[in-house]
Amino acid sequence: MSIQILWVDDEIELLKPHILFLERKEYAVTTCTNGADAILLVDEINFDIVFLDENMPGLTGLETLAEIKQKHINLPVVMITKSEEESIMEEAIGSKIADYLIKPVNPNQILLSLKKNLDHSRLITEKTTANYQQEFRKISMDLAMVNSYEEWIELYKKLIHWELELENISDPNMLGILESQKQEANSQYFKFIKKNYEAYLTAKDKPTFSHTLFKEYVVPELKKKAPVLWVVIDNLRYDQYRILEPLINNHYKKEEEYSYFSILPTATQYARNAMFSGLMPSEMEKKYPQYWKNDTDEGGMNLFENEFLSAQIKRLGLDITHEYYKITSLKSGKELADNYNGTRQNDLTVVVYNFVDMLSHSKTEMGVIKELAGDDKAYRSLTLSWFKNSALFEIIQKAQVLGQKLILTTDHGTINCKHPSKVIGDKNISSNLRYKTGRSLSYTEKDVYPVRNPKDIFLPTEAMNSSFIFAKEDLFFAYPNNFNHFVKYFKNTYQHGGISLEEMIIPCAVYSPK
Repeated sequence: MSIQILWVDDEIELLKPHILFLERKEYAVTTCTNGADAILLVDEINFDIVFLDENMPGLTGLETLAEIKQKHINLPVVMITKSEEESIMEEAIGSKIADYLIKPVNPNQILLSLKKNLDHSRLITEKTTANYQQEFRKISMDLAMVNSYEEWIELYKKLIHWELELENISDPNMLGILESQKQEANSQYFKFIKKNYEAYLTAKDKPTFSHTLFKEYVVPELKKKAPVLWVVIDNLRYDQYRILEPLINNHYKKEEEYSYFSILPTATQYARNAMFSGLMPSEMEKKYPQYWKNDTDEGGMNLFENEFLSAQIKRLGLDITHEYYKITSLKSGKELADNYNGTRQNDLTVVVYNFVDMLSHSKTEMGVIKELAGDDKAYRSLTLSWFKNSALFEIIQKAQVLGQKLILTTDHGTINCKHPSKVIGDKNISSNLRYKTGRSLSYTEKDVYPVRNPKDIFLPTEAMNSSFIFAKEDLFFAYPNNFNHFVKYFKNTYQHGGISLEEMIIPCAVYSPK
């Protein structure tokens, strides 16, 4: 079926060559000479696009546009005008026109506008598919060669770039191919971590880990004497950060973007406490036994983040004033947003926002969230929808007005778990689905990175002979007892604590206010 075009111009006879050009391209063009007739035609015929002259007797182009949009809000309208007045241009754009052309227009300009508005999706699909097909071979070669943490960061970013590009096109086959590459990447990454993690913790040339992030990325900004808002969004992956960034860019200009590595386990109790204390978990347990809680201890695991941070600030010799806020509910977020101007005297304001973590866990517990976040694309969309309307976004906007720099990061990511792996242990085994610690652990060797002496990777030893195991790729641990029920309940849920690109390679970005 031909594309149906309505062209409205009081001098339509002068445009006969343009119309013949379009008809030769197999477009169907209906014409009229005034706004009143245009409004009637739009009601009668299902047009794909309207070309509308701005300067007509009777109803003007802008008045006609308003009438058309009132009934047919999604119909693309291209405004054509002799006038270059800024006010007319702004009013037309404000009325959500699809394009704006200045007379005299040539046929190729019209054709370009049609392609941009009607063939946009097809052209993007074709170009994106062709580009990814070219890149596919290079990514496959990189996967076979990658052998350093810097290369893993670049490879992971490349995979996420293509995932975000391909999810917006109408060819699901390409996304399936990319998903296979991501799975292969996680398989190779697990082998890399299993081989190198312990050595990296003490190596001279090592990545930034959770416990060195504050010293390496936050302290240099504090030394510049500008006030800093440090936001830690719990459980935020790199792909989720990428879709939030355009909103942040409306208020802040990015200066630096880093990628750092969450320590193991990639769980809040370990990674975020390490971030605030500047210490590995076994060091925290030894130095601050009153603050550290092990997996099986009673009480909250992250109740002393501000105490850990204060101790690190003192240890680093920083002469600064700081305040720490942990937001765990809509009410507490709104209260901070409403009173945020009170932070203007701080050198450092720290906001820990738990929403993404709550979202991922509620996906496990609540059927409606499971439906809303059935895959990574939906999970990203849900995250973006929340952020747009969140108190956190309001806080960031207020920080910009106060002239505060923004450092945005997270403590670890999360992965959609697809496959179970059986594990057995004594009654005191930890409950996390992506890592286990305890005595007498029995597991499938190929599915885990086992650490028989936790002190080798600076983790506490809860009891004599207790060890850690970390799940690879998208596995989750399940007990043999009631296995099928357990698997059905937790399959396709977002978990963290184990070894995957999504959980371990995470963002930290530094912004200056616009």
